[in-house]
Amino acid sequence: MLSIKNTELNNEVQKEINYSFGNIFIFDGFVVSEINEGVSFSWEEHAKKIIDDVIEFTNSKGDELVLISHRIHSYSVKPTGWLQFFRSSLNLKGYGIVCFTGASLKNTAIENLFFKKRIRHFGTIESAVQWATSFDIVDVNSTMN
Repeated sequence: MLSIKNTELNNEVQKEINYSFGNIFIFDGFVVSEINEGVSFSWEEHAKKIIDDVIEFTNSKGDELVLISHRIHSYSVKPTGWLQFFRSSLNLKGYGIVCFTGASLKNTAIENLFFKKRIRHFGTIESAVQWATSFDIVDVNSTMN
């Protein structure tokens, strides 16, 4: 699996934010995260910083943004972080995950317990981006709750 940096999508990145735990790519209308191998992703150490930086750059509360978690590496997500996520001011338009392993799918099942909208799964970053940029994303989310 290739990072956004190594795809044609890299030409459309409006801003790339590099952290010690991974990289964030901000596009027009959506954000792609790539978290590093072995990270135990939490609200306190990771998500809060990402949200603050994305909100600052996009000057929005996220209601027009789609988040795509591009899981090119194996890492874990602390599910209790979703509770803090919902208490934050960020209200995503949609959330998609590009994953390639069974372990990633198990993590997603747990995350889905905390996310108000249905999490969409994709096998390729291109299909996730196509979904994120489609006109009917609101309809897709509302019919899958």
